[in-house]
Amino acid sequence: MAKWIYGFDKLRAEHNDIVGKKCANLGEMTEAGFRVPPGFALSLEAYHKFMKETGAIEEIRQYLTAFNADPKRPADMPKYDKASEAIRGIVESKEMPEDMKDVIRQYYDELCRATGLSDLPVATRSSGPVSHPGQYESYLYIRGISSVIENIIKVWSSTFNQRSLIARASLGLPLEYDPVGVAVLKMVNAKAAGVMFTINPVNGDPSKIMIDGNWGLGESVVSGSVSPDEWMVDKVLLKINKVMVSSKLKEYVFDTKTAKAMFVDIPPDRQNRLCLSEEEVLELAKIGKKIERHYGIAQDTEWAIDKDLPFPENIFILQCRPEQVWSKKKPEPIAKTESSYIDYMANRFIEGW
Repeated sequence: MAKWIYGFDKLRAEHNDIVGKKCANLGEMTEAGFRVPPGFALSLEAYHKFMKETGAIEEIRQYLTAFNADPKRPADMPKYDKASEAIRGIVESKEMPEDMKDVIRQYYDELCRATGLSDLPVATRSSGPVSHPGQYESYLYIRGISSVIENIIKVWSSTFNQRSLIARASLGLPLEYDPVGVAVLKMVNAKAAGVMFTINPVNGDPSKIMIDGNWGLGESVVSGSVSPDEWMVDKVLLKINKVMVSSKLKEYVFDTKTAKAMFVDIPPDRQNRLCLSEEEVLELAKIGKKIERHYGIAQDTEWAIDKDLPFPENIFILQCRPEQVWSKKKPEPIAKTESSYIDYMANRFIEGW
């Protein structure tokens, strides 16, 4: 029987086709000694096993026999909405097979024991073998095995959201099946989070590191919802060359009253305060240099600072990938490259890491 679940410590970059890029990369960073939230991964085989054993795939195929829509026709968009709602209803109505449920429970219980929390809050995130820009969904602050299983199924269900169905239809791919891995990882109780480029993303200067951050979880920065604080660090001297503090009005946090992550107003006393200390910025830059050295190419990373842990154990890398624009180009004058940077960030923001 094929293995379909793995601890991050068992994964490497070469497992991309088994568990998806995100999970494989989390395993690679764990092995390399970078501080990554602990967790485990469900493989593409787990998606296949669930869809087949619950009968979901056959029900979806049956539903689609009567579906007819053109992704190029705006008038057909409501058809994709309706199809998405129906198919997601099919997937989310299924119970996780008992053998899968038992194994996931074992992995979650072990994660809880390792962290000393009986109902450890985790995130469930999609992990495709190829890029799926902005298509699939993530769920944050999930507690307890029942909710973990429910939200793993929701990640699988999100492969049938409207934008995913349209994307597959536009490429002439089958609508009924698009397997993804799922990362289940410990939530970082973030006081601040953001992104870091180990190259100047504006002009491609490889001697610089740029860090953007905001209070709370990183969704506010990754989604482009706020203007973040910004630091430019000299990669060679590890010296901060430039600091820009922004007026940050919103942060993305876990609300205990609703038990959901949401955008809330930042209190006035923090709106115009830098969200990182100088030592945190320089420690992030040091980590960024090591990550770049490990992968051999400039990196685009996500990071978070845990409010419950002491420095520097509170700095976590949540994801990294090769920087996509300047890594293989020669630096050019800023005036000529600002539009390229804006285009790159716009594309990155919709990729839904």
